[in-house]
Amino acid sequence: MAKNNEQIHIGCHLSSAGGFEKMGREALSIGADTFAFFTRNPRGGSAKEIDPADAKALRDIVTQNGFAKLVAHAPYTLNPCSATKKVRDFAHIAMADDMKRMEYLPGNYYNFHPGSHTGQGIEKGIELISELLNDIITADQTTTILFETMAGKGSEVGGRFEELAEIIGRVKLREKVGVCMDTCHVSDAGHDIINDLDGVLDEFDKIIGLDKLKALHINDSLNPAGSKKDRHARIGEGHIGKDAILNVVYDPRLIGLPCILETPHDSLEGYKKEIAMIRSGR
Repeated sequence: MAKNNEQIHIGCHLSSAGGFEKMGREALSIGADTFAFFTRNPRGGSAKEIDPADAKALRDIVTQNGFAKLVAHAPYTLNPCSATKKVRDFAHIAMADDMKRMEYLPGNYYNFHPGSHTGQGIEKGIELISELLNDIITADQTTTILFETMAGKGSEVGGRFEELAEIIGRVKLREKVGVCMDTCHVSDAGHDIINDLDGVLDEFDKIIGLDKLKALHINDSLNPAGSKKDRHARIGEGHIGKDAILNVVYDPRLIGLPCILETPHDSLEGYKKEIAMIRSGR
């Protein structure tokens, strides 16, 4: 496994409750040089007003400390391909507003779950997602919107690379979109990153293109490959295992991408230890 720790950019989800600058300082305190944050209440829809001075303070921290791109996350309640119009309308309003809010931190990523078609079928789900994106993406936005790879449970869209490729193919401003690969999700979806990471990346490259892979969610899985369950575990405490996770982080084709831990910890100290372990390569 190739080692180049200077190119490993890793962090975790941080609470935005205390503001942007606080997140930047928390990231530094745990050895992180990227992080994720929710743009608004992850289980609702409210978003607090942004303080421009606070946003500038974070931009300064990011620049001065060589951070990789940040990976903002849309709320879990956002579903652009729901059969319910009210739910789709909320997705439209929230994402359009988030694109404006993200310009306080220009040039970063905005990750979202493609959604669940709720019985309408994959094709209809893909159609609705791409329609929303074509409506909200603008040529002058600096944010790249990322589709998260999903575990394929229930009526989720995005459990297969072909589904994400189809959405991307329908987006008019294609340069404004990309993919965030979640290790728990791709394993649970049936992609063998444990024994055949090269094969999985070759498949991704053939179907979507590795140039579209912009970020990674680094998680072990409580369930075996192909389970379609989506239950995250700490690194080395799940069915993927530490060695396979490190192979992903240090793969020559992926090294340098922002890696976001979404592992279950009760405090930042747990993330600090996990980040140190990954940086050590053992």
